[in-house]
Amino acid sequence: EVEEENDFGMELESVIAGQLPPPRQDKATKCQEAESLVFGFIQNMRRHLQLSFLPVLCRPIGVGSTFEGWNPCEDDSIYCFLVPLKAPRGHTFHIEPGTAGETTARNFCIRVGLLCTCTAERWAKMRCFLHHPEDELKETEAPSLLHTLCTNSFLDVEKIAHWFSQNVKAVWKALPQSSQCGLTVLPSSRSCKFQVTGGRERSLTIEMIFGVQQGNSDVYLSSQALEATLTPSTMWPESYAVAEVKLFRHMTRQAPKNLVHLRCLRTCAHILGSTNFSTYSLKTVVMHLLTTTSLSSHHGTFYIRHVLTIMHYLRGCLEEKRLNHFFFGNKNVPKEIILPPDLLTAEPVNLFQHLPHNPDAHAKAWSDFNLL
Repeated sequence: EVEEENDFGMELESVIAGQLPPPRQDKATKCQEAESLVFGFIQNMRRHLQLSFLPVLCRPIGVGSTFEGWNPCEDDSIYCFLVPLKAPRGHTFHIEPGTAGETTARNFCIRVGLLCTCTAERWAKMRCFLHHPEDELKETEAPSLLHTLCTNSFLDVEKIAHWFSQNVKAVWKALPQSSQCGLTVLPSSRSCKFQVTGGRERSLTIEMIFGVQQGNSDVYLSSQALEATLTPSTMWPESYAVAEVKLFRHMTRQAPKNLVHLRCLRTCAHILGSTNFSTYSLKTVVMHLLTTTSLSSHHGTFYIRHVLTIMHYLRGCLEEKRLNHFFFGNKNVPKEIILPPDLLTAEPVNLFQHLPHNPDAHAKAWSDFNLL
């Protein structure tokens, strides 16, 4: 019976695999090329900005399905990086709650404040903007964060994206890749997106989003709007992208020779097709299963069983009209993932919150599920 199930699973996978883009053999190489390019940009920008009063750029972090290992469309990958920002000398970032709205994401504003640097004036050769605000406006001083990248003292996403994109253009000629490749900066209001063509890289599309870390956690306030809603430029939605990458890498270390959960996730994401199910909902299902069942512990030949386990879990969510967000009040999150204390004790958030009071949406979800 087990042998028959294995044969059936392998046959089904081969049928579905025929509809999927073939996995790129050079996927790891492409990721390394993208990382090398992004790190080169950041290092050069840091040197250029080290004496300025503009945000400090930290080491970029690869996020999204490509770096989680399950991207269903590898031939059209966008290599996404989160660039953490820290307050420059003499400044501080204060995180303040924003409006809740109707989205499942928590929104925040980042107020920029001034610190007293009077005691550091002599050895650091810097002015104290807190007690000498007129110095901020002097033309001889470096650009001021409050007067260039803020709106009403709040960090402005769109101003930062524009500023960063301009720096990308300026720094490009200093990178070794520029002698063989071309750079095209793509339109984007809340991130820096660009394409590099030619040379060994052939074609790389890279998106750099910006984030402010919450304490020492793996949760950031991100410049990227998480849902298709109009987000004010001073609003920073909470992002769990870094925590999600850490979770998938943690699970990979638990079973390095068996990545069947990634194969299943890639397959299921592909067959979502034109349904209304989002890939994030599907990924949430898999994250719950990874931390509550043995989804990643069996041999890859149990592929069909894992796919059916995912679908069974999704069916249960539709019956209950509820799919809990993975990081809100979830005691099964591995201890290696560091969350803000208030997120650990928060009430669960329902990603299917539109279903309980909308019979038409619920009926459409069932129709989509039956199609799957």
